Amino acid sequence: MAQIGDRVRYLNAVGGGVITKIEGKMAYVDEDGFESPVLLKDLVVVDSDRFYGSDKQPQTRRGGASPKESEPSPAATPKSAPQAASDEGATVRRDSIASSVEIEETPTGDTLNVVLGYEPAEIKHLNTTTFDAYLVNDSNYYLAFSYMTRQDGAPGWTTRYAGVVEPNIQVWLGEVRREDLVEMDRIALQYIAYKQGKEFALKSPVLIERPLDTTKFCKLHCFQQNPYFDTPVIAVDIVKNDVPQRLKVIDSAQLEDAMRSKKAVDRPAKKPVEKRPKRPGIIEVDLHINELLDNTSGLSNTDMLQVQMREFRSVMDANMGNKGQKIVFIHGKGEGVLRKALLDELSRRYKRCEVQDASFREYGFGATQVTIH
Repeated sequence: MAQIGDRVRYLNAVGGGVITKIEGKMAYVDEDGFESPVLLKDLVVVDSDRFYGSDKQPQTRRGGASPKESEPSPAATPKSAPQAASDEGATVRRDSIASSVEIEETPTGDTLNVVLGYEPAEIKHLNTTTFDAYLVNDSNYYLAFSYMTRQDGAPGWTTRYAGVVEPNIQVWLGEVRREDLVEMDRIALQYIAYKQGKEFALKSPVLIERPLDTTKFCKLHCFQQNPYFDTPVIAVDIVKNDVPQRLKVIDSAQLEDAMRSKKAVDRPAKKPVEKRPKRPGIIEVDLHINELLDNTSGLSNTDMLQVQMREFRSVMDANMGNKGQKIVFIHGKGEGVLRKALLDELSRRYKRCEVQDASFREYGFGATQVTIH
């Protein structure tokens, strides 16, 4: 147990100092003249150039091993030391980038995996609980980053945390209260990845902006198990296997064009309306609706009748100059609605034409023959 006057290091972040005061579970650590309150459980007494827990073994990743390997990473832990808030409300890490702690790299750690997680303090009381926000850096790189939020309709972003997170650890970004959720309709995280004291492959700077459905914070089923956490969380993948997880923006116009193209390919070719003579001197036009349209779903009887009448007029107008031309319109017997509509149109618009029933032997009772005069 740490005592007043002990030199300590933060268990979950770079930095440390001398304990000047202990109040309950809280210790006050003096670091370069700046006194910070830190939970006693997040401190370890300095034993050598490296820090250890009470069992003299390096502290491991909170929530178990990295999903990329069976052995736990040596420095991944739950929370960073408390941070100093700026005048704008942003939380900024004070610890220096340089550190005497040796970084042990993992075999697969040159591939970046970065996750933002929200963990409820009391998962059984989601309507009243607070949430802890964490950033998981599952890689061999340092990340200089900033974490921001914005309310829909707000003019700008609010920085919630800015600083540096070491390789293979997760850092506590702060507590999220119920009233804070109204300002978190969107989240953004930007970072630069690098290593210290050794050569490394460059990683492109990344800015990820994502919507955050804050209604999920009230729904138990939205909190899921995650390999980086001991308890269920709402996790947002920022980078997965070196690939920034940006949401795809779908162009509605392109989507509509693609759907139309697919329908054109999938549907069978429409049987063309017969407008050329099948027998010398006669044009046969089948006005059955299934011969004119591929799909009649959503159409009323009136709509279908209008389609049939448009086809009728189109054929008649195209042949009005062909004196003596005979046209047989096949409309079927049915209830006689289409036949009556044809006769009415012929009597009003095409008075110079001769109208009669078509050959019963060839068409039955369902066809009308028109002769152009």
